[in-house]
Amino acid sequence: MTYSTTVSLLLLLTITATATVTLPSDVAALKSITSGIIPNTIPSYSCLASWNFTSDPCSNPHITHFLCGLSCSTNRVTQLTFDRAGYTGTLSPLISQLTQLITIDLSDNKFSGPIPISLFSLPNLQTLNLRSNSFSGSIPPSISNLKSIQTLDISHNSLSGSLPNTLISLPLTRLDLSFNQITGSIPTLPTNLLELAIKSNSLSGSLSKSSFNQLIQLEVIELSNNSLTGSIPGWFFLQQPLQQLNLANNQFTNIEILKPGTNSNLIAVDLGYNKIDGYLSANFASYPMLSSLSLRYNKLHGPIPTVYSKKSNLKRLFLDGNYLSGLPPKEFFSGKSTVSGSLGDNCLKSCPVSSELCVKSQKPSVICEKVTYESVGVKVKQKS
Repeated sequence: MTYSTTVSLLLLLTITATATVTLPSDVAALKSITSGIIPNTIPSYSCLASWNFTSDPCSNPHITHFLCGLSCSTNRVTQLTFDRAGYTGTLSPLISQLTQLITIDLSDNKFSGPIPISLFSLPNLQTLNLRSNSFSGSIPPSISNLKSIQTLDISHNSLSGSLPNTLISLPLTRLDLSFNQITGSIPTLPTNLLELAIKSNSLSGSLSKSSFNQLIQLEVIELSNNSLTGSIPGWFFLQQPLQQLNLANNQFTNIEILKPGTNSNLIAVDLGYNKIDGYLSANFASYPMLSSLSLRYNKLHGPIPTVYSKKSNLKRLFLDGNYLSGLPPKEFFSGKSTVSGSLGDNCLKSCPVSSELCVKSQKPSVICEKVTYESVGVKVKQKS
């Protein structure tokens, strides 16, 4: 065999090898995934339009086929990252054959039907983003099989049912299940969470300490627009890493505000549009970093503690829509105050109409007198 013949043979073997690099089970899975998508919802300019299985998915360079939508490491698919092209269809259960997947991002498309249970068996999956699709059904307990998962975003879908207790075993740092139809109470949550978002669902029940007790890193809690009830306990605000808390638009009726330590990181609190009754606690002003506070449209009454107007880092204060009474702290209107927000729609006296804080007019006196009478009546009844 001549030297040139040997070189040609080696070149041919190399070309043949590079033409068939992807593991056959991965190729079969990719074919199954594409077959679950309605063909006329794959635009000509999209990533999936370039998927042509006459070429190998993991071969390089990608000149005409498999231009985007997946990434590989040697002969295995490690990422599925679809573009926002409006792909419509169901997700194939054969996705579980892509056992080296680290990232799945199918967000902002039109996938529907249940999330295949087989997907939750992927051993290396770290990021699962199914945001803004039409997935339905419940989250199965087998989600606990995602032993490497760190980010889970299935927000803006049509998921229903309650959250499984097996969530606690996940190594999640970010969980977003917002804008679904999830019901039931909040189970014990994963201990590594940094961000929790389950807003705009139908969660019910109270805030249980057992659900949040082990969360030593939690920085963001977003549970607005649910049906949570009962009292917001004092310990909830004392979680040391907590920076942002939103419990607006629920059914809470009471609140306990304890004085924090100097290490509190709480920056923004929104408790608006609940049914919180009682006096406005001065203890909120003790949180050293608090810059935004909303308690709008509750049932608070009594005076606004002067300490709120002396808190230099408080920049946004929304107390409108309550039954607060008396004179508002004059420091709010001294010209040196940097607070924005609203004190309107209360029962305050002499709230300067020249101030933006007082743009909303106060409640009619007949309503304020009735609330005052009822509050006094309740106190007298409790003493007797």
